[in-house]
Amino acid sequence: MAPSTPLLTVRGSEGLYMVNGPPHFTESTVFPRESGKNCKTCTFSKDGTLFAWGNGEKINVINVTNKGQLHSFDLPKAVCLEFSPKNTVLATWQPYTNTFANKLHLKKINDFVLSPGPQPYKVAVYVPGSKGAPSFVRLYQYPNFDGPHAALANKSFFKADKVTMLWNKKATAVLVIASTDVDKTGASYYGEQTLHYIATNGESAVVQLPKNGPIYDVVWNSSSTEFCAVYGFMPAKATIFNLKCDPVFDFGTGPRNAAYYSPHGHILVLAGFGNLRGQMEVWDVKNYKLISKPVASDSTYFAWCPDGEHILTATCAPRLRVNNGYKIWHYTGSVLHKYDVPSNAELWQVSWQPFLDGIFPEKAITYQAVPSDVPSEEPKVATAYRPPALRNKPVTNSKLHEEEPPQNMKPQPGNEKPLSKTALKNQRKHEAKKAAKQEARSDKSPDMAPTPAPQSTPRNTLSQSTSGDPEIDKKIKNLKKKLKAIEQLKEQAATGKQLEKNQLEKIQKEKTLLQELEDLELGI
Repeated sequence: MAPSTPLLTVRGSEGLYMVNGPPHFTESTVFPRESGKNCKTCTFSKDGTLFAWGNGEKINVINVTNKGQLHSFDLPKAVCLEFSPKNTVLATWQPYTNTFANKLHLKKINDFVLSPGPQPYKVAVYVPGSKGAPSFVRLYQYPNFDGPHAALANKSFFKADKVTMLWNKKATAVLVIASTDVDKTGASYYGEQTLHYIATNGESAVVQLPKNGPIYDVVWNSSSTEFCAVYGFMPAKATIFNLKCDPVFDFGTGPRNAAYYSPHGHILVLAGFGNLRGQMEVWDVKNYKLISKPVASDSTYFAWCPDGEHILTATCAPRLRVNNGYKIWHYTGSVLHKYDVPSNAELWQVSWQPFLDGIFPEKAITYQAVPSDVPSEEPKVATAYRPPALRNKPVTNSKLHEEEPPQNMKPQPGNEKPLSKTALKNQRKHEAKKAAKQEARSDKSPDMAPTPAPQSTPRNTLSQSTSGDPEIDKKIKNLKKKLKAIEQLKEQAATGKQLEKNQLEKIQKEKTLLQELEDLELGI
């Protein structure tokens, strides 16, 4: 039996060693510390009973349970290690030659991903489009690669220079993030992205994301029945979808670019790492309640503990070479253990010991922060830059973006099923156009309606009533032009497009412009 508490492996310039998991956090005697900077790689087996590492001279394998060394291989150049699912094979990577047992005959395959889990194995393959033909992703079951009906499913699409394919845990469906290098609309510098769903039963769909912008992260729940997408220009939205690609719960907007389900799938962490400040939102996704909002500044790594209760965040080199270290949190927001690497050292890797499913049972979620001996740190609040001319003046609460609150998208008992995002978008667009037409009609009084001109009238004769004052006519024309532009902006906002600050300011001036137009027309 593996230990009841997961071990933590730490690899850095101080060497390679193991730390006991919560609640002790002491250095483990299971593995003697390997000193030196030549430890290039390490890994656990899937069930956590075996551990292998390379020290630049050999690849060593030990049994974690009885602390005994099993094998040692003279492979100084190996830089990647992986155990087979049954712990019978250790795969190492270095420059190598390969042979094959089966082959898929499909031209121009650009990428493929094998399914997780046991047999029967499945594979998703991607073929990019060319000469006006669309790109496509096909699903196969190994080794059935031949014949016109060998593919389990097929999904074709345009606008794809590259794709990311994500299998769910049960290998019943794949999510495909299709990306282009250039956004031809000019809306994004980073290209354009779309999300597609493909199931092994042949079903497929485009996942409708109600906010424009990049797709930062997409993750499956371990149940394989739902997935979460983080997307849209900042502040980004996060939404949970079911297997019909219908939204189940919308978390609103916030500073986030990553999502992490717990091993049991009952807790979801939404986080903003990288160029964001490390804010995390911990959600109970069975009841859709917010549990905690901790902050892990400068984090470059995040991982759930196999027990589903603890979280590891770390700052590692070479991504960041200062303030290296790691923290172990409880999901309620308490820091239970913290280690800061000395200023002259670096931290390269931190990872949990894995365990097979079912070793740690799912526990009831608590919302009260667990006690901790580690002193809490108040996160530094970054203040917005203010130019010198405004520093002695009162601060106005102006926001560049309106924040959207969380929203349960599930149909309530007795209520009709909500419209899909596409249908809702079309409905809003139709209503906005209808309102614009009605407003345009109300702007024209009956005596200003154009009358049919006689045949002798020149074709360039004005069909509108004028005030007789060219200056007033010019002002009326300019006001109507501005109001028309505002209507167009309102239509864009109704379809879900994110407007810029100056565009929002234009919309706010609509009432003033309407009043000014009315005053001028009453004087005609």
